Amino acid sequence: MKRIFITGTAGFIGFHLAKLLIEQGNIVAGYDGMTDYYDVNLKIKRHEMLKASNAFSCTTGMLEDAELLRQAITSFAPDVIVHLAAQAGVRYSLENPRAYIDANIVGTFNVMECARELGVSHLLMASTSSVYGANESMPFSEIEKADTPLTIYAATKKANEAMGHSYAHIYDLPTTMFRFFTVYGPWGRPDMALFKFTKGILEATPIDIYNDGDMWRDFTYVEDLVRGISLLIDTPPVRPSSAAEIKEGDSLSPAAPYRVVNIGNSDKVRLMDFIEAIEEELGFKAIRNYMPMQLGDVPATWANASLLANLTGYQPQTPFREGVARFVKWYREYYQL
Repeated sequence: MKRIFITGTAGFIGFHLAKLLIEQGNIVAGYDGMTDYYDVNLKIKRHEMLKASNAFSCTTGMLEDAELLRQAITSFAPDVIVHLAAQAGVRYSLENPRAYIDANIVGTFNVMECARELGVSHLLMASTSSVYGANESMPFSEIEKADTPLTIYAATKKANEAMGHSYAHIYDLPTTMFRFFTVYGPWGRPDMALFKFTKGILEATPIDIYNDGDMWRDFTYVEDLVRGISLLIDTPPVRPSSAAEIKEGDSLSPAAPYRVVNIGNSDKVRLMDFIEAIEEELGFKAIRNYMPMQLGDVPATWANASLLANLTGYQPQTPFREGVARFVKWYREYYQL
């Protein structure tokens, strides 16, 4: 049993991770700003479900509120911190970039300061496949450079990785960054493709399909993702005595107890196949509004998840059609359709 502090527990991924860790017998404390970036009722309901367990407690607050965050973490005295809270959304970063600096840079710094002060055994922080940016060599590997982010969202996450490495080096703080690949599933965010497509098809309103549908994504089912995170919690990186100790394909830093890990399904899926799976599950055809590539977007993502498998013996594997079916079932039940 561990005491685990998670930021973003009212969020899509944070909720699923907290639920899993509680089921595994851990004690979890959450921290969430409950912002109105999307429907707050979804966040409230997620927290209500977690509060049904005596092993869960939570604080409502912003990451930028350093003192409140510090009080929440210090009073809980966690063994491990998992930092998931962030201003999310690639497209929204084009409209409101300052929100990303405040939450993702300042907020992440505040989390790292708390981890440093308490000397936790492992700090894990969320990054994104968006950091691969203009990289064209696929599947994306953690040992490749990721120096060409295409949005401020991706840039802030890349900055988090750099910040995490410096803290790991200076303070000997075991730190794992995980890069997520197009996460989807029940209780998902309304701004994400699966949610928007399902809503649009059911309401017979057009769905926007970028790059005329010539898009590929490594869709990762949320329960697979959080299973990977839970296993990484027990796999803290250790500072190597020399670079020669680092195994081929391992992103372990030669200068710090720090590692970057992809969590993806390792299966590049055509966007149009994904849409067709939603149509089949709903029993309706989409009204398709084909559009050019959106600024800052990329035509494809695809994870090399062999490092995760080597470290934990686990690899996400839920087929996208199965995951879509589970989401549609949840959507119909939640909205009583």
